[in-house]
Amino acid sequence: MSKVTSMATRDFKIELDDVSFFQGMIGTLAGTLEEVVGLEDAASFVGVVGGKIGDDLASQYVSELQGQPPSAEMLGTILVDMKSRIGGTFRIETFDEDGIILVNSRCPFAEQVKGRPSLCMMTTNVFGRIVATANGYAHVEIEEAIATGHPGCRVRVHLSPQENANGYEFFP
Repeated sequence: MSKVTSMATRDFKIELDDVSFFQGMIGTLAGTLEEVVGLEDAASFVGVVGGKIGDDLASQYVSELQGQPPSAEMLGTILVDMKSRIGGTFRIETFDEDGIILVNSRCPFAEQVKGRPSLCMMTTNVFGRIVATANGYAHVEIEEAIATGHPGCRVRVHLSPQENANGYEFFP
């Protein structure tokens, strides 16, 4: 009989951890969807997921506000906090009573986001659901994105309806 040697203690020299595995999985899924059903439908699928996650996060953040109406600065702080918890480096560039502009130099999806703009619908929908739940309305525009070849992301979140604005509207 041959003796079975356990490989459980061997130190394989490969780049794999839970974060990179899930980033790769999401990136591959988004890329496959974009190739099979097209960018618009892939973005819609990712948007549905982002909306559901956004609803859950919105209820948690709004609960933390304890009934206080949030200022534009507080809404921006909430969005920065949420993204930093998942590996993004968003920061508030500017804010006023009409809206917030956030910028980012690192996507939580890492390199997997490049060339996969459907993944930007995750940010659009999560930001939109959180802000609309807290504020009563949100309009989210991705003005620049790592996914489309920019060095960073620039996201504008309007707090009231805008004429001729690109992007997506959200209501509670």
